[in-house]
Amino acid sequence: MLFDTVWLDARLATLRDDLPGLGNVDGGAVAARDGRIVFAGREADLPSGWDARERVSLDGRLVTPGLVDCHTHLVYAGSRAREFEMRLAGATYEEISRAGGGIAATVKATRAASVDELVDAALPRLDRLIAEGVTTVEVKSGYGLEDDAEARMLEAARSLATRRPVTVLTTYLGAHAMPPGASDKGAYVDAVCALIPQLKRAGLVDAVDAFCEGIAFSPAQVARVFAAAKEAGLPVKLHADQLSNLHGARLAAEHGALSADHLEYTDEDGAAAMARAGTVAVLLPGAYYVLRETRKPPVAAFRQHGTRMAISTDCNPGTSPLTSLLLTMNMAATLFGFTVDEAVAGATREAARALGLASEAGTLEAGKRCDLAIWDVDAAAELVYRIGFNPLYKRVYRGN
Repeated sequence: MLFDTVWLDARLATLRDDLPGLGNVDGGAVAARDGRIVFAGREADLPSGWDARERVSLDGRLVTPGLVDCHTHLVYAGSRAREFEMRLAGATYEEISRAGGGIAATVKATRAASVDELVDAALPRLDRLIAEGVTTVEVKSGYGLEDDAEARMLEAARSLATRRPVTVLTTYLGAHAMPPGASDKGAYVDAVCALIPQLKRAGLVDAVDAFCEGIAFSPAQVARVFAAAKEAGLPVKLHADQLSNLHGARLAAEHGALSADHLEYTDEDGAAAMARAGTVAVLLPGAYYVLRETRKPPVAAFRQHGTRMAISTDCNPGTSPLTSLLLTMNMAATLFGFTVDEAVAGATREAARALGLASEAGTLEAGKRCDLAIWDVDAAAELVYRIGFNPLYKRVYRGN
C-alpha cells in the first residue's frame, strides 16, 4: 500500500468512540492518501509492504484531530471595545444602548461594510484560531438583520475558505435580534423565513440558527424559522436557555437540531430530550465569563443523561471577543468542571458532531479527512491546563 504521507513515532489521541478516554495509542502512526486518513493506530500494525512518498518522524509528539470551533460569529465589522470600557466604569446596558452601543453598533458597522471589508476584518480572527490547530470553523451571520447585509456576511464567510486552508461552515442567524427601529416581530420572522430558500439556492448557507430568549424570539417564532429551514432541506441549531428557561433545549431536540448552545438555564427535562434526539450541547464559557454569569450549564445532568457536550469560542464582538479555543478548553474545565477528556473531546469529536460532521472530522480514523494538530506536549492535559500557551508544533489540513 502506497501512502502520500505517513507520520511515525507519535502518541495519538484518536478520540475514537469505541476506545476509552481519548482513545490513546502509544507508538502510533497516521497515514494519509488523497487528503484522507487511511490508517491511524499502532505503528506495528501498519499494513505489510506499505510505503510512502513522505515519511515524517514526530519524535513521540502528541497528535490529535484538528480542532473544531463549532460556534462563532467571526464575520462582523466595527469594535465594541469602547462599550467594554463603559461597562467597566459602571454604565448600564440601557446607557450603552443610548450611546449607540450594543448589538446596534455592530449592525450599523456591518451593514456599511462590503464583502471584502468583512473578509479583511475576519481574517486576523481566523488566523488566531488556525494558529492553535483549528481546521474547521462554523461562522454565523446575524449582524446584518436585513437581507442584503445577511447575505454579504455569509458570502464573506464562504470567502474565508478560499483565503485560508480551513473548512468553513456557514449558518444563517437572521433570527438573532430585531433590527434597529423595528417593532413587529411577526413581520420580521416572515422576512427571515422568506430569505432561507434564497440563501440555500445561492449556496451561501449550511444550517439555520435562531436565538430563543425573552429579549429575542419566542419558541413559537423559532418553530416557524425551523419549519422554513426544514422546507429548504437545511439542518437547524439554537441559541437556547442562556438567560432564562424557555425550554429551548427541549424545543431544539423536538426539531432534531444539530445542537443547542449556551444552555445555562436548561433543566433536566431539556438535557434528557437532547440526549434522546442526539442534539449536542454546545457550551460557551467565554460568554459566561465576559457577562460575569453565575448560573452554570447543567453539566452533571448532561453527563447523567449521556448528552454529548461540545465547547466553542463563541467569538463575537460583544459578549465573547475570544479567539482561542485552547483558552476555551481551560475555561470549560475551570468554570464548568469539565474533565480533560471532556474538554479535548468537546473541541474535536463533539464539536464536529455539533456541525453534522461526525463522519468527516473530529477523530483519527480511516476514511476521515486528514486534519491533524501535532503538539509539543507530554500529555493532552497540557492543552487544557496551560493558560496563554500555544504548544502547536504543526497543523495538517487535508493531508498537507
